[in-house]
Amino acid sequence: MMKLFVAMAVFAVTNCAVAQDRLPRIPDDKLTAEQKQAIAEIMATPRKAFIGPFVPMVRSPGLTLTVQKVGEYIRYNTKLDRRLGEMAALMAARNWTQQYEWHGHYPQAIKAGLKESIVEAIAEGRRPAGMAEDEEILYDFLMELFANKGVSDATYAKTLAKFGEELLVDICGNVGYYTMLAMLMNVARTPVPEGAPPLLVPLPR
Repeated sequence: MMKLFVAMAVFAVTNCAVAQDRLPRIPDDKLTAEQKQAIAEIMATPRKAFIGPFVPMVRSPGLTLTVQKVGEYIRYNTKLDRRLGEMAALMAARNWTQQYEWHGHYPQAIKAGLKESIVEAIAEGRRPAGMAEDEEILYDFLMELFANKGVSDATYAKTLAKFGEELLVDICGNVGYYTMLAMLMNVARTPVPEGAPPLLVPLPR
């Protein structure tokens, strides 16, 4: 199923103009001292790579350093199960049709234990079957949040009962972080790395 979906995505992309990267990597000799410092600090973190959203973002080195710290918490220090964190990241990427984000988090989600059938359903914009209880609660919470810009009392109570206040806040922080990166990369038209084909097709509106 995923191979078919990838083929559809490749067909869609190859039948339209390829967008040019608006904010590509700045040549080393054009970097300011503040930008060089921001890159050095990113390279010294567990991330160990200056790639993806930070390439356009480094135009604002102060924002870059602040956002990087948020991302470090979301990825490495939250108490939210990694499987659920990756699921939330994929849902944010799907919500914004963000190719780079999906490309990076799809394999991480599978590695963290999220079923491939769930990933495929999210990619196709349909409700996954066979979700675990915590995955179902997370899915319903985020889909309602995306659609309504808030959640009902019933959805809030169910999510709170399952995750508690700290993780509920971290879930919002997770999708907020990946939404911000998605917006920036969509504006910048950040390409998928190494020429890999985009994996998401636009959903019908």
